[in-house]
Amino acid sequence: MFVVALNGSPNWDGNTAYLLNRILENIQNADTELLQIGEAMGNLEKPFCTCCASPCPKACFRGTAVEEAFEKMKRADVILVGSPVYFGAPSAQIKAFFDKSRAYRGEKAFVGKYGAAISCGASKYGGQEATVKALHNCMLVQGMSIIGPGSHAYDAGHLGVCAAQPANEDAFAESRCLSLAARITALTK
Repeated sequence: MFVVALNGSPNWDGNTAYLLNRILENIQNADTELLQIGEAMGNLEKPFCTCCASPCPKACFRGTAVEEAFEKMKRADVILVGSPVYFGAPSAQIKAFFDKSRAYRGEKAFVGKYGAAISCGASKYGGQEATVKALHNCMLVQGMSIIGPGSHAYDAGHLGVCAAQPANEDAFAESRCLSLAARITALTK
């Protein structure tokens, strides 16, 4: 199994990365990789989609880290998507990344892949679930199958892994990371 985690935070080593890494390091029997979407998007001449043509020719990101990320997602069995909360929604970087995925939608490249969402906000009720639902929407439009952090070892789950910063001090978020890792590990059996 191959699991790809997309860190949609412009902070490559912050709360979102912490949560994604906690999940990845607890998944058993899988190869894992964390991709820094903010870095990849920041290196593009046009970091947002202008819908220059339909179907999408991939012209604005061909040969870049963005194309490499999409190709890794095509090979993945599970895709974790993480974002901090920005005004009750995902970061501009992860939203722009999914906007650029139009060509892959046309190819049905991610149909049936498992996807899960992770979010961290500045406060306990800081828009994490709204952010998770927006990330779910991006995955559902790509035809992905959403999984939550429920597993037999823990409980039935919630919408996604949600944390209040600092994420490394949020005990409930920690348990959600472990439960999601257990759920993904169970997919290998």
